[in-house]
Amino acid sequence: MKRTGFLYDQRFLLHDTGAHHPERAERLQAIVRGLTEAGLMSELVMITARHADMRWLQTVHSEGYIRRFEEVCLAGHRMLDCQDNQMCPDTWDAAQLAAGGTIEAARMIMAGEIDNAFCAVRPPGHHAERERAMGFCYFNNVAVAAKYLQAEWGVERIGIIDFDVHHGNGTQHMFESDPTVFYYSIHQHPSFCFPGTGREFEQGLGDGNGFTKNSPVLPGQGDETYRQLIEKDMLPLLSAFEPQFLIVSAGFDAHRDDEMADMRLTNRGFEWIIRCIVQLAETHASGKLLSVLEGGYSLERLPELAADHVRILLEG
Repeated sequence: MKRTGFLYDQRFLLHDTGAHHPERAERLQAIVRGLTEAGLMSELVMITARHADMRWLQTVHSEGYIRRFEEVCLAGHRMLDCQDNQMCPDTWDAAQLAAGGTIEAARMIMAGEIDNAFCAVRPPGHHAERERAMGFCYFNNVAVAAKYLQAEWGVERIGIIDFDVHHGNGTQHMFESDPTVFYYSIHQHPSFCFPGTGREFEQGLGDGNGFTKNSPVLPGQGDETYRQLIEKDMLPLLSAFEPQFLIVSAGFDAHRDDEMADMRLTNRGFEWIIRCIVQLAETHASGKLLSVLEGGYSLERLPELAADHVRILLEG
């Protein structure tokens, strides 16, 4: 049995996106309910959410953007940069806690206090760009954690795996010139699926060329297509890269019951994906694996998907 950390804080619920917004507090409540009903909460090591130090936020976001986000949010404005990004004054606090809590989870893994972790955070992060909020995201939580691991712990090779149904444009752009971070994403494309990036020919820039890999999936595909692409792309490329630490952008919105896209993944498909990732972490990174919530909007499926995800992390 692995020592699996769990990051959750009720202050994440205070990020109010308004009525009928898909990225809502009930998502986290559904996840906690699923873990509780599955009897898993007592098996987890609770991680304390902490406000992110400004120096870590500035490794991926400009000081100007951070200050603009804070000022707009605390002034009571309901939106930042685009209509997707609905917010309230508590959003600033929640976003800092999400990024800072993810850093704390990474620290605990590196310090040997836990083996792996699942961070049930909001706002999510993988669409956030250096200078712009996008797609419900304000701070790029996984990117901040990766920069922290590089600077504070000297991790030389970090693998980021993103299985959210939407391409993590922000994460890709932040590392596309960095050969020490391999970014892999499997996502729906095209058919008007946000954000429209993540095509196969996007493979990185300059020194980072060859350290980005996208596996676009046509709408309507399910478990078998994901299996084929992951076996063809993700597994051999990440194995060759030999990451010393794996970070996962865990989005559950490719499920067939999730209305945010047109994928047909089942619970069993998600289980297979995380088992592959856990095996990669065991083989190359001594099990060091940090999973961070991104999308997933079906309140009916999230409890069971999260429980399956965490159970596999515990099994190792």
